[in-house]
Amino acid sequence: MVVEMKASGFCGSDLHHYRGAPGASLAAKSPGFLAEHGLSPESPVIAGHEPCGVIAELGRNVDRRAFRPGDRVMVYHYDGCRHCDPCRNGWVQMCERGSTVFGHTAHGGHAPFMRVPARSLIHLPAEIGYRAGAAISCGTGTAFGALERMEISERDTLAVFGLGPVGQSAIQLARAMGARTFAVDVCSDRVERARQLGATQAVNSREADAVEAILQWTAGRGATVAIDCSGVAAARLAAVRCTANWGRIAFVGVGGEVTLNVWSDLMMRQRSIIGHWTFSDVGMARCVRFVADHGIDLDQQFSNRWQLAQAEQAYRQFDSQTAGKACFEF
Repeated sequence: MVVEMKASGFCGSDLHHYRGAPGASLAAKSPGFLAEHGLSPESPVIAGHEPCGVIAELGRNVDRRAFRPGDRVMVYHYDGCRHCDPCRNGWVQMCERGSTVFGHTAHGGHAPFMRVPARSLIHLPAEIGYRAGAAISCGTGTAFGALERMEISERDTLAVFGLGPVGQSAIQLARAMGARTFAVDVCSDRVERARQLGATQAVNSREADAVEAILQWTAGRGATVAIDCSGVAAARLAAVRCTANWGRIAFVGVGGEVTLNVWSDLMMRQRSIIGHWTFSDVGMARCVRFVADHGIDLDQQFSNRWQLAQAEQAYRQFDSQTAGKACFEF
């Protein structure tokens, strides 16, 4: 399938490659894999793993009952063997034979057109714009998957650490699920944006002790649920320690470490921690339907919209990690 891009989002995980050594994403790939994708160890790879657009061309073996030229689609940014158990369960990024990641180990959406397998496409509902579709293709979908696994409901109070696009999505989604949220970041602009997106309370953790603030907010009990979207050790530790007895915590931010006292931080309080990595393809379809059904305005997250000719400036600004969501528009 060839998809004509309409929006291609930026993601915090892009910065690991933007800041890294050239070719690092391809270093572990076999010559056969590289040849299959028209790459070599020295090849530049087109970035962008949040692609959204319209179908321009169909391959000859694509089922015309499922897709037609002009269909609005999002790209699930992984591909795998599609035969192993993780693939058959929709968790293609966990493929036992090794997954392809569009935008990292195969060409992504930061270009006018993108070639992908038809099985990687998810239909975009008419009521969802292309920018929102791009957000759902990684950041928003990741937040949705973590909240689903923690079974968020109106009974919950959620502490969100790290207010980049994933944390902002967690606030918007949790609000639609009926939960109250307490937002935490070290950037005052992001703290203010979290309030605008519906956070019940928000604090800059450079100016106040986030754990103490959350305990005061919950009358000393602690939040029932917490999610760390930063990957920073101090934030992860605070996410654990701010929760009540039987607290549920999700680690979503990529990279980093954390040191916990297993007895006092976990066992004594009967807390549970999950590690959550993106989402399944069926989970992505559930997310876009939830956003559409609840009228969630993901466009509120976008502070920057760029053209491809502005790529160098766009990534320099994105690397500062002080603004909201960003994307290329076509």
